[in-house]
This record gives sequence, C-alpha cells and structure tokens, in this order.
Amino acid sequence: MRLLVAELDAALAAAVKLLLEQEHFAVQCISHGDQLAGLPAETVFDMVLLDTTLPASCADGPLRCLLRRWPDTSVILLCADTAVEQRVQGLNAGADDALVKPFVPAELLARVNALARRRNRQVHDEFALDDLQVNRVSHQVKRAGRFIELSPKEYALLEFLLRSPGKPVPRNTIIEEVWRMHPHTITNVVDVYINYLRRKIDYGSDRPLIRTIRGVGYQIGGNHFHR
Repeated sequence: MRLLVAELDAALAAAVKLLLEQEHFAVQCISHGDQLAGLPAETVFDMVLLDTTLPASCADGPLRCLLRRWPDTSVILLCADTAVEQRVQGLNAGADDALVKPFVPAELLARVNALARRRNRQVHDEFALDDLQVNRVSHQVKRAGRFIELSPKEYALLEFLLRSPGKPVPRNTIIEEVWRMHPHTITNVVDVYINYLRRKIDYGSDRPLIRTIRGVGYQIGGNHFHR
C-alpha cells in the first residue's frame, strides 16, 4: 500500500515514515497542504495520515482538497488532544479515523492495519470487469457509470458468470448452480436470461461482455467474441 504522511512536524513525520516503512508500506511525506498540487497527476495513495493543523491555501482546508483529488483514499486524522470539535468536523467531512497526538507507535500501526483490512474487504465485495462494476453487498450494478436495474435472478446469473471471468461456463452448470435444477433438465431458461442480461448490460456498448461459447455455454469477458 502507498501511504502519504501530511504532517507539519518534520520530526514526527520522519518517525512515522520510518515506522511504516518497517512494516513494508511505501511512504511519502509532505509538510504543507499546498504540496498536494505539486504531486504528479498519476500519483495515487491508498491511505493518508493528515495533520489537522497542516497549513494550506485551499479555502476548504487540506482534507477537502485531498478528498477532491483522491475520493477513494482512506484518511486518518492526526489531531491535537484539545481539538475535539476539529476531529468531529473532520470525520463528518469524510475522514475514516482520528488519532490524538501524542500517540504510541503500536496504536498508529493498529489503526493503519485496521483501515487497510477494511479497504481489502471492500475490494473483495466488488467485481470490476472492463467498465462494469458490481457490488456484491448492495447488488448495485453499473456500466460506464450507468446504473442498471436487474431482477434477483438476473443478478444471480451475472454474479455467477463473474466468478469465472474470461472462462466458458457450461450451460448445465449454470442450470444447476443458479436455478438449482437437475443439470440435464431440458429448458431454455438460461438462454432467455442471458438475452435479458445482454439487453441490459451490453446495450449501447461497443464492447459486448457476455459471450456465447458454441457447444459449451456462456462467458463474461475474454478476448474472443462469439455472439
């Protein structure tokens, strides 16, 4: 994971950087909010440790500037002991956690690792294929930013295909696993629902994702397209 330590106190920033690098994190430090703008456009951080007193010319303050640039980045606020209102405002503004200074190294590592685990769970809760995004918790489906409404069975079929991206899934396996029917049942229910999904998922796209593999079944994604 890549971490940014945005801390006014240079000695504290150096100590935190050393501590995190010993845990095999890649760490970069800045000491002024305006340095955010100087970072290369392609720079992305998984997590930021942000000093709430960090100076910045940004009218909204460094936290909002940071979240505008990296909206998916996790943020831990590093706060003065007396800054209760500041901590509350920061958490309400989008920070994920807050740690009061001075803190012991073990607590900082525990907070960083807990937040890292939470990020990893979120990644596993989502499928992403090309420009298709599927949230396995909310069952929300989007393609190229467009929300797609699916019936429960359409969603179940889509998620089952997404468990094997780029690989053919036999029609009999789909019948057995998604419909809980005998695999050799004579029915066209899979073909009907595949057509439903195509109309919703591939509609308007020049990159169809759902593919027919003749004599086998269907697959989602992959390099060779057979309608």
